[in-house]
Formats: sequence, C-alpha cells, structure tokens
Amino acid sequence: MNNQTEQGEPRGDDAVLVLQHFRSEPPAVYEEILLDRGYRIHRVELDEGEQLPDHHDFAAIVVMGGPMGALDDADHPWLAAERSYIATAVAAGIPYWGVCLGAQLLAAALGSRVYTGRTPEVGTYGVEVTAEAAADPVFAGLPERFTVFQWHSDTFDLPAGARRLVRSELYENQVFAVGSAYAVQFHVEVGRELAAEWASLPSYQRALESLYGEGATARVMERLTETVEGNRRIATEIFSAWMEKFVEQGA
Repeated sequence: MNNQTEQGEPRGDDAVLVLQHFRSEPPAVYEEILLDRGYRIHRVELDEGEQLPDHHDFAAIVVMGGPMGALDDADHPWLAAERSYIATAVAAGIPYWGVCLGAQLLAAALGSRVYTGRTPEVGTYGVEVTAEAAADPVFAGLPERFTVFQWHSDTFDLPAGARRLVRSELYENQVFAVGSAYAVQFHVEVGRELAAEWASLPSYQRALESLYGEGATARVMERLTETVEGNRRIATEIFSAWMEKFVEQGA
C-alpha cells in the first residue's frame, strides 16, 4: 500500500501518522475529520511490513485496531517494535489517539498488563463516563451514558497516573488518558460503508457466528447501522476536541 495520501508527501507540523494493523480497520470518521481540518496523513500498514518513520515528523499519532493481540509477538514480531515506538513517542509528548488494539498497545507501552477478559464485548453496548471525565477537555461534554460499537475480548489494567474516563458494565477501563495520549477501547469511528465491509469479511463473520450463533452477522450489523449516526456524533465530538486541545493548541 502506498503510504502517501493524495495531499502529497506528509511531513511537517500538518502531518498525522496513522498506524494500521489490518487494511479493513482504517480511521474512518477520524480520517475524515483529519482531512477536513487540513491535515495530511502518512499511513503505515505494519501487518504488511511497512516501516515506522521518525515520530518527530508528525503532529500526532493515530493507532487503529486489528485482529491480533497487543502481545502476540510470536505471530507478529513487529508488535514489540511498535510498543517501544509508542512509549518513546508518548514520552516525547507527541499526542496519541489509540483505538481498540491501539488502546491496548498504549497500555502495554506504559507498562500495564494486557490480558483476555472474562467475556468478549462484541456488538452494541452502553458505556458511561466517570467522575474524572467531567474535568477532561475531551470527554467532559458527553452525556452520562451513551451507546457504542465494541469488538474486543482483550482488556488492560489502568497505567500509573492515568485518568479513567469511560467504563462499561463488563469492563472498567474503556477510555483512559495520560497527558495528551488517549486510549479508546470502542469503535465509534465505524460508518455505514465500513460496517458493510466488516460484515462481508469471512473471518469477521466466523468470529460473530462463533460467539452468537447462526445469523449473528446480520443481527449485529443491523444494530450497528441503527446506531451509526450516534456513534459518528460521539466520534466527531471527542476526536475534534482532542485535536483542538492537544494537536492544534499544543503545536
């Protein structure tokens, strides 16, 4: 995959690095927001062997999900280098936005335990903000409870010094932040087109059927499409607030 966008060679303060681990898990709505705000995107497909660039060249780093675990180094040896890269970039103050696997990688990079939870959280679920979210510049404006799309079985312990911002009934740690680094376990970035693409993938279909039985793909995706506009509003609010507070004001 060509890691340049149509906007040209992505270098300088207006470039954002996007790390992907699977072609079908792009930033989606987050990418639309970046392009609308005039940022150029440098996309690296780590699962396809593309190399990590110098993190100093970017205004921010967005790290997306994937089917592997954050510690699956035996099958994906590049994960160790990615965790080290994340730790170095965050320590240098580069704003970080991690989604699902990207959230788990941030937790691991900051020294926390990442492990398989008691039960998978796959489908549409309610989450709620914590008391700490009221003082957070990104999550303060959200309703007390809202609905999101989830697709994970792994979870993580809260890193030292982190602010827990969102929880769910099944998993206490849904969103945390350390400075300008944010970890978001759920997928509010998924729009209708990406949802349809996920529904067409045999590996995703098998995962859903194994969890919820025959016909699960249609049921889960129908529910997602019913809530996709609400997800988009949440994604737009939190990602835009993060950009404004940490990427643009902090530049």
